[in-house]
Order: sequence, then structure tokens, then C-alpha cells
Amino acid sequence: MGNPTHTEVSVARQSPQRPDADEPELGDTDGPTGPDVESGPADRSLWEELSIDPVEIALPAGTGFTLRAYRAARELTPTDVAERDEDDPFLARRQVVDTEDDEEVVILDEEFAALSAEDETEADADRKGDGKRAGGKGTTDTADADADEADDAADADEDTADEDTEGDEEVPVFLSHKGRLLLFKTPESLVSFVRSGAPNDMSQLDGWNELSERVEPADIAPRDEDTYELDLVVENLRGGHDTWDPTLLIEAGEVARDLSYALRLPAVLDMLSAGSSLDDLDEALRASVNGGVGGFLGRRRLKKIGAQTASLGWRTIVGKISAVVDWRD
Repeated sequence: MGNPTHTEVSVARQSPQRPDADEPELGDTDGPTGPDVESGPADRSLWEELSIDPVEIALPAGTGFTLRAYRAARELTPTDVAERDEDDPFLARRQVVDTEDDEEVVILDEEFAALSAEDETEADADRKGDGKRAGGKGTTDTADADADEADDAADADEDTADEDTEGDEEVPVFLSHKGRLLLFKTPESLVSFVRSGAPNDMSQLDGWNELSERVEPADIAPRDEDTYELDLVVENLRGGHDTWDPTLLIEAGEVARDLSYALRLPAVLDMLSAGSSLDDLDEALRASVNGGVGGFLGRRRLKKIGAQTASLGWRTIVGKISAVVDWRD
């Protein structure tokens, strides 16, 4: 999908005046003129062959180029974030609590969490009511034990199947190192880094050596769908429901999910996870761009989403992503 201009500025243009009869018309010269040369689309054969793409990301601190690819999860070694989090213990501004099941629970930014809790109060009440209505006594202890054993066996089989499926799932990997996204201000600096042989998380890809030998600055020409304007998201949301730009916000959600997975930012992943207020916003935006009844219902859902909650949530996300960017000139 293309990335439209999000702020249009009207510019007054003067109508061209007709030349006087005895003056040469604009463009008349003593010698021949060459034809206009239009630059064609950038050659993407290299990227298509290696299944890697150049990406452009705009953040409040500036705009930079990087690389992204998708590979099966089993083929990738996740980025090492130990040094990153040790250097900046306040990076994610989160508290981590270990539950009895050894699952990690992430407590989000306090202000956003409070607003999200208000939005989800009614949904929680409905779920509790359903749980009470579903309660009941078992027939016998023996039957319960047999049922528990059957459930355990089924869960084990399901876990094994899930692990196999997760290993085959394609996941994003960016040009990053030790949990930090490498962003380059110019195509030349990006190409220079790729050719340098410096350590990074994409060097584990099969086609990396070939890319480092063949890539040129002219190749760093991201497609519209690989250009993301995270710097505009918060301001757009603050403008209110009538000004929200679905394309801008949907694409921002896509790259934020990719970055939070690849850079191991659990707080951001949780904020965008299924059932969260920002995920509800994303689904409503996607529905709103469709025609017919689905589009109408999507626009109605958008009206019920708090602009303050959405803008605050996205301000937190952009801040957390910005905190793990390593800018390169």
C-alpha cells in the first residue's frame, strides 16, 4: 500500500501569461533540445533475489535507513539485549513480575495502564459474569482425575505442535546489534557499514555476504510500503477522530510490532497484543477503510476509542523504540 502525504499544504500558483506576439515563446532556442528524461523505478532485483528490503523510518530525532528481512524463527538467533538493558536500566520503564507459572508479566507505563484499565472495565465485568455462569460441580473425583490426565496429555501434544508451528513462522529481523536498531542518515553510510564486515544481527542470513559485495547506494530506495512515519503518529492521534489517518496508523502498527519483536521489547509487544486498546484501534482502522457495512461499523468503533489513551500509548511506544536506536552518520 502506498504511503500518502499526511499534511497537505496548498500553494498558490500563478497562471502562465501568454507571450507577446513578437516575443519568442518559452522554450524556443537556437539549437535543438533533448527529450525530457524521467527516472524509472529503482532496480529491485538484488532485494528480490536475497529477500531483504531497505526500510526508511522517521522518528522524532530524524529519519534513517535500515534493512529488514523475514525468516523462519528456527533459522534466527535473537539479538542479545543483555548489554543494552545493563547500560540503561530505565530503558523500558517497566516492572517485571514472575508468576507461579514462571511467565513474565509486563506492567506498562503507569499513566497509559491506568487509562487502558478504565477503557476495559466493562469488558472485564462481562468476562467475570460469564465465568460465574459457567461454574459447576464435577460428578466424581475419579472422573475429574481421568479428565485431568487426558487434558494434560492433550496439552502436551498441543504444546509440541505449537513449538513446531512457531519454528516455521516467519519473523522479522532488522539491521541491529546487541538489541539496538542501526539507523543510517544516508544510503552511502548504510552501504559503507554493510561492506565493512562489522558485527550485526543480519550477518547470520544466507545472502548477507552476497549483499555486502553487490549493494550500492543507489539500491537503498525503499518502496512506499517500506517507509514509515512514526514521528507523525502522536500528533495525528491528538487531532481527534476526524483527523486520524488510517494508512499512517496501520503502517505504524505494523513496523512497531516488527521492531518490538526483533529488538526484544516486551513492553511494546504487550501494548500492541491482541485484545489491547491499541490493537482495538488497529482493527477498527482496518475495518473503517473498507466499504459497506464493515466500513460503517469500523468508523463507529473508532468513535468509541479514547483519543487521549491512543495518543499516550503511541507516545510511549515511539519513545521506547527511539530509546534503542543507534544513529549512524
